[in-house]
Amino acid sequence: MQFFAASNRPGSPDVAAFYEEASGSWQYVVIDPATKSAAIIDPVLDFDPASGATWTASADEIASFVTEQGLNVVWVLDTHPHADHFSAAPYLAERFKAPQAIGKKVLEVQNIWADLYADDSLKNRPEYWQRLFEPGDTFGIGGLTAHVILSTGHTLASVSYVIGDAVFAHDTFMVPDSGTSRADFPGGSSAELWDSLQTILAMPEDTRIFVGHDYQKGGREEACMATVAEHKASNIHVKDGISKEEFIETRDARDATLPLPGRMLYALQVNIRGGRLPEPDDKGRAVFSIPVNRFEPKL
Repeated sequence: MQFFAASNRPGSPDVAAFYEEASGSWQYVVIDPATKSAAIIDPVLDFDPASGATWTASADEIASFVTEQGLNVVWVLDTHPHADHFSAAPYLAERFKAPQAIGKKVLEVQNIWADLYADDSLKNRPEYWQRLFEPGDTFGIGGLTAHVILSTGHTLASVSYVIGDAVFAHDTFMVPDSGTSRADFPGGSSAELWDSLQTILAMPEDTRIFVGHDYQKGGREEACMATVAEHKASNIHVKDGISKEEFIETRDARDATLPLPGRMLYALQVNIRGGRLPEPDDKGRAVFSIPVNRFEPKL
């Protein structure tokens, strides 16, 4: 766990960051230091694609921290329907009796993947969340105010949460030596990703950007945060001096070489259900569905 204490800026949160190594994912607990109210962002349900097994070790680590620190969880949030891990949001929302939320455009993602999974029952299912955020919405975490901004590009449903001087920017930025996240999933767009990145880079220079993933480039330790100023100075994809056209060319060329994430075809059917596994039949048997010949292999 990495801990980032609140700054002297008004409304600044404490942030505890938890790394899930199998998918390179960052999970966050955002804390109001004054009231000990907290929100959990992008928690991971552990999954082994080889066996089809799930378990809750990563989520339980977060839950233990919350309990040990005496925190009051008031939200369990996802930034988007993830392609590389399962969301543990419903598990933690039930554990802490907190509402679960995501951006409202997840309903559009449901429609895309309902077609890919040949399952119309996945369409238009808002009931998996207690709140679906619109861009510009705000919500409270104790005395802190969180703002929702649309951050499309990686997915069409991606939102970022701006809480004081902290931005939970999910799969937009990576840390500066790794650039940005891919934009080639269904509904993704490198041009929209550029616009989302620029919205965040327009924030004050000392704004802390917390990212969704890190893959320990060059064998370094995992990292999750850099400031706006640090990204402007050294982010390999969007530092000062790089144009939108150059970014799109770089991002699209890179994405053309990337295979699908190994968990993607499992994860989306879970995450468009808000992190819920496929329903078992009357004999208790649950199975995943895998689209056949809907994606090109990267050989």
